[in-house]
Amino acid sequence: MRLCDAPFFRRHLAGMLAVSSLFMAGLPLTVWSASLADTVEKIKPSIVAIGTVQPARRPPAKFQATGFVVGRGRHIITNAHALPDFLDSQNKEALAVFIGQGTKVESRPAKKIATDAEHDLALLEIEGAPLPAMRLGETRRPREGQAIAFTGFPIGVVLGLFPVTHQGIISAISPVAIPAPSAGNLDAITIRRLKNEPYDVLQLDATAYPGNSGSPLYEPDTGQVIGVINKVFVQESKESILEKPSGITYAIPVHYVNMLLKRAKQSAN
Repeated sequence: MRLCDAPFFRRHLAGMLAVSSLFMAGLPLTVWSASLADTVEKIKPSIVAIGTVQPARRPPAKFQATGFVVGRGRHIITNAHALPDFLDSQNKEALAVFIGQGTKVESRPAKKIATDAEHDLALLEIEGAPLPAMRLGETRRPREGQAIAFTGFPIGVVLGLFPVTHQGIISAISPVAIPAPSAGNLDAITIRRLKNEPYDVLQLDATAYPGNSGSPLYEPDTGQVIGVINKVFVQESKESILEKPSGITYAIPVHYVNMLLKRAKQSAN
């Protein structure tokens, strides 16, 4: 019997050809798998919109960013820069978290209970029944080339509350602020952040939009959060010498989310 006639060899060769065809088509193996679809279905109830509500305003709801549920279901993580600097309390404007699907949206009163200005993170607490929480990853350090996905509201809630998912890879891991070639190219923001120990941020090859700020960055197969999408804060540091933003998407590693939650818990005790 010739070796090529062996059933094992034929099955092995067929598998190799199938995998090769995926690479030839430019498709990552994660697309081949249905795991991302399963993950998206699972985590969508944990994705919320962040904004304000003012009864006399038309429309009364104003969208600011995306957030996601953590902990025991009443805590929300988002970007600190996306929260309003002040609320018009005289006209009953209040911070809110929006949940639901499509045009069936419910607003929950929310309050800011902790912030991490250096890493542009904020922790909110909502009223009402707990929501499904996402798992925060910490055991494995993110790697360049690793498959990622993120889900949020890239154009806000204009067309209804429909979470949108993007996928790609971590294209680089680099410091949040890099010294400019000359002191004249340093702006106040970069100087302030260079005073602290620069920390690493995740650079992605998938495009996020302003409404995606605060979206969870997660592993497509497990749904574990590995970062928080940041569309403004990081860009101001890394691209301060560019005339126009590059359009590159960045994320804050989940390590700093865990640190914020730990500090908030200690303060509450």
